[in-house]
Amino acid sequence: MSSSPSAPEAKQRPPHRDLRGALRAHLGGMLLSSHAVLLYIFLYLPIVVLVVFSFNDSRFLAKWGGATFRWYGELAGDTQVAYALWNSLFIAVLSTFISTVIGTLAAMAMERYRFHGQLAMDALLYLPIIIPDIAMAIMLLIWFNLSGVGFTPWKVELFGLRLAVPYSVIIGHVSFNISFVAIVVRARLADMDRALEEAAQDLYANSWQTFRRVLLPMMMPGIVAGALLAFTLSMDDFVITFFTSGAGFNTLTVYVFGLVKKGVTPKINAISTLMVVFSLALVGLARLLQKGGEGAPVDVDLF
Repeated sequence: MSSSPSAPEAKQRPPHRDLRGALRAHLGGMLLSSHAVLLYIFLYLPIVVLVVFSFNDSRFLAKWGGATFRWYGELAGDTQVAYALWNSLFIAVLSTFISTVIGTLAAMAMERYRFHGQLAMDALLYLPIIIPDIAMAIMLLIWFNLSGVGFTPWKVELFGLRLAVPYSVIIGHVSFNISFVAIVVRARLADMDRALEEAAQDLYANSWQTFRRVLLPMMMPGIVAGALLAFTLSMDDFVITFFTSGAGFNTLTVYVFGLVKKGVTPKINAISTLMVVFSLALVGLARLLQKGGEGAPVDVDLF
């Protein structure tokens, strides 16, 4: 009397099928990895070429004349570049400060409270991120023309440089930076343990002490990350600045655009390389602060 095979043996797949499935999975993984590598090469190869040709000794990009640092030396002594850079830094610092304060308060209101019209406010907060920059720039330009507000220059003097910055540029940068700051801070608030705030209140801490000693230290990595992101976006912005600045005012991006219309030279590549390196450094620092803030110690000395 022959015994019938057991259930596990009857359901066991043939060895050649397991081998075929493993080969198919391995081939699929290789194709997916190759596709990702080719995609990154397609996206970042122009940036690599830009950086390499910023060291080109020839004035013509089509011809490699050897390696040199003279274009970076010319940038250091260019007065127009200095003014454009100071304009960009002044606008970026001021708009970052304003948008960080407003964006943090907006994030706290959206994440910790419930009020009438919150859904509409949430949609309005995400609107500057969703709509194209050109659409937002045109809307701001129309609003400034109709209201007559913004184009009057704000004259300041910093380190011996006299700057005339239109209010319109600062308002335009604040208008889109608020959304980015609010999203970063709101993400930080969503990951925070509210039990620590409740524990502080159980220890007879009032609302201000709870905010200053518990909530603010836990929010600080998100606030700093949002501020760095806003600063980077403000420094790199061209479209909104171009439409809201008016005649005779240049930031670094607008100045580079004016140079490109005359022809691309290694000097433009050098400016662009410095901007890319600066932006990557700020974004990387923001990411490190966001990750470093997770599990950060909180000052529990309330009194």
